[in-house]
Amino acid sequence: MAKQFDIDIARVHDEASDTDRTRLLVDRIWPRGIPKADLGHDDWIKDIAPTTELRKWFDHDPDKWREFRNRYLQELADNTDAVDRCLAWCRAGPVTLLFAAKDRDHNQAVVLRDYLKQRLKGSKS
Repeated sequence: MAKQFDIDIARVHDEASDTDRTRLLVDRIWPRGIPKADLGHDDWIKDIAPTTELRKWFDHDPDKWREFRNRYLQELADNTDAVDRCLAWCRAGPVTLLFAAKDRDHNQAVVLRDYLKQRLKGSKS
């Protein structure tokens, strides 16, 4: 039976749950107004975030969501070092991907979560 991998997403402003989860910040830019000591994160994998060019083009416009998703998936496919770093955390235990965007449905953490789950599906470890 394939191992189930537990990957959630949460806004950086959400209160951290009491569960023993690894918390990974997946934004390229540190979230405004949050001191580093207050985030309660285990790792900041800024290189996993969309490129600055893609992020600025998308500008959190839901009408651009489908194209943003496709472009970001291509970036992830070409970003093996950062993806492997995320996958290692995911294989070690439950993970929450942290993002700063206000839109919970149209942000890079949604795409990244689905991508990581797909990559882990059928994984032997």
